[in-house]
Amino acid sequence: MKQHMHPYLRVKRIFDFYCSLFLIIILSPLLLVIASAIKCSSCGTILYKSRRIGLHNKEFWCLKFRTMYKGSDFYLNHLMIQNDHWKEEWKTFQKIKNDPRITPVGRFLRKFSFDELPQLFNVIRGDMSLVGPRPLTKEEVVKFLNDKAPKILSVPPGITGLWQTSGRNLIPMNQRMKLEEKYVDMFSFKNDFILICKTIPAIIKAKGAY
Repeated sequence: MKQHMHPYLRVKRIFDFYCSLFLIIILSPLLLVIASAIKCSSCGTILYKSRRIGLHNKEFWCLKFRTMYKGSDFYLNHLMIQNDHWKEEWKTFQKIKNDPRITPVGRFLRKFSFDELPQLFNVIRGDMSLVGPRPLTKEEVVKFLNDKAPKILSVPPGITGLWQTSGRNLIPMNQRMKLEEKYVDMFSFKNDFILICKTIPAIIKAKGAY
């Protein structure tokens, strides 16, 4: 069955493509510096790829600059067993504030959201948008979206959005899902533009970024 397309999606796609292309060009020196810092400071790849769920339940590889030590994904379960506080923190936020798996360079990148810059290439490819709900893993979709999945996945996931400008990792996952649903309800160019403007001060303040 053919998926219903929101009228704004076509305009959004054009804006996303050219704006992301412009940002990649002007930020290319910064991207090279970050890539060099990651490569020189720890073993592993420069980019980290994670399988995420996008528009209309389509899977894609979400790109980030690597911020953790090599093999950290396999160390997560060990952390949960080792520390009950970390286990509870992960259950609530899907993040650990003082995560020992994060490299010194990675901690800096996360603080100012520089680790997310490679997602501009996801936007160019059409997997993501500049503004939208954060992309979730398949497990997170099942666990946290439930019957809200068709609604929230009716718009492309974004690099920034209501969650990122409202406190990020300080917000529990259940509250985050309410923000993502609210974004869909207010889906428009005007609100996307407002969220883009709010993103810059949110990055500078680094509230909830870790």
